[in-house]
Amino acid sequence: MGSISKIDFTTFYNTINNELTTTPTTRHSLNPATRKPNPPVPISTASDLNHAVTSARTAFKSWSKLSPSDRRAKVIAFGEAISLHAEEFADLLVQEQGKARFQATIEVNMSGTWCKQIPQLELNDEILQDTADQRVIQRFTPMGVVAGIVPWNFPLLLAVGKIAPAVYTGNCIIIKPSPFTPYCALKLGELAATIFPPGVVQVLSDDGNIGPLMTTHPGINKISFTGSTETGKRIMRNCAETLKSVTLELGGNDPAIVCEDVDIDEVVPQIATLSFLVSAQVCMMIKRLYIHESIYDKFLSAFINFTKTLKTGHGTEPDVFFGPVQNEMQYEKVKDLFTSIQTENLNPVLGGTITDSEGYFVTPTLIDNPPDDSRVVKEEAFGPILPLMKWSNEEEVIVRANDSESGLGASVWSKDVERAQRIGAQLESGSVWINSHFQVAPNIPFGGVKSSGIGREWGIEGLKSYTQSQMMWVKK
Repeated sequence: MGSISKIDFTTFYNTINNELTTTPTTRHSLNPATRKPNPPVPISTASDLNHAVTSARTAFKSWSKLSPSDRRAKVIAFGEAISLHAEEFADLLVQEQGKARFQATIEVNMSGTWCKQIPQLELNDEILQDTADQRVIQRFTPMGVVAGIVPWNFPLLLAVGKIAPAVYTGNCIIIKPSPFTPYCALKLGELAATIFPPGVVQVLSDDGNIGPLMTTHPGINKISFTGSTETGKRIMRNCAETLKSVTLELGGNDPAIVCEDVDIDEVVPQIATLSFLVSAQVCMMIKRLYIHESIYDKFLSAFINFTKTLKTGHGTEPDVFFGPVQNEMQYEKVKDLFTSIQTENLNPVLGGTITDSEGYFVTPTLIDNPPDDSRVVKEEAFGPILPLMKWSNEEEVIVRANDSESGLGASVWSKDVERAQRIGAQLESGSVWINSHFQVAPNIPFGGVKSSGIGREWGIEGLKSYTQSQMMWVKK
């Protein structure tokens, strides 16, 4: 694909049927580091959505008939196009999301990797029975038109993470980015128009009005949503009307259990980083940290000292780790959670107050051994405030770690890997990491249990979620 041409990153349009379109009224989001307006983007209407669905249904007839190898080549070319624009995407991601530049670069690189590696997976027919007189074959056929509803914390990777498996398995997809972060996704649509046939990948920007229309639209066969648990429940209710397939990747309140045998100096930088990436606005960051009582004081002291070294500022500045919280709504939620430090008489050993600034900046805050029923333990903060708590025996800490509506990720840290696996196997969680956290890969299924979601993205299981299972009974 040496012929990929560069696209412009200053103006932003919907992509409908491979045409760049805008709308009579536009809107813009804010740069969260400065609260200054970003460029105008379209506010899509019901008729824009109908046009996109009609185009997708038309495209599906031929796209679904292409061989997997033909579709693979297109998805890989899409990944190459993303990599070609890596610098522009990273700059745009910092501007619209607020994350530090090095974290934006990681997201862009992962997006290219997902496009190149997901199509290497093979979803083949399976022979379930083969006797002298009959063969039964399980086939995996594409669903039709998929809508991908994408959140504001990883606006590029989570859009690509829906586009790649959906189109590789023969579907057409319409992406709706968060109104807070529409810019990278709109550029994905523009790039897709240079690679895929019209109607295969389309992107619509909105002000929050299009999501409900997608979930009730009779021409859309599946919704893949990443976002909050409350919104996920609403989507599921709406999808019931037309019996749409749903994949829901929802909120988390991930526990990490630290055993007494760890090397504190070695694990503290890892655990702190995995608690605070993207200013802790990640569904599967460490949100509750349980430390064995025999090392608690030493661990807490090292954790405070390391966290103090992490710089806060604009994502464009060198060496910044903490950017701002992404939007005013989230900023106000975090500020409200901070009021519980006073009302519940908690002990902040770092931070504890939010000072007004030009952007939505939150001081990294560590809470020393709060009670299990405090808000900072019970609620998913989605901001840089972390409770650290003592534990004494395994059974007790497993019960406490599982005492949550959420079940997205969890981790156990110990030099005794067998012991860590034994503890990890008892955690109610879609992913369990031993001596790490927040690892994901395009070939490994990802998703949650309990209120953290339904279904899986990525891996073979993720590919299957974009297909329907058909049994073919062949009498010989």
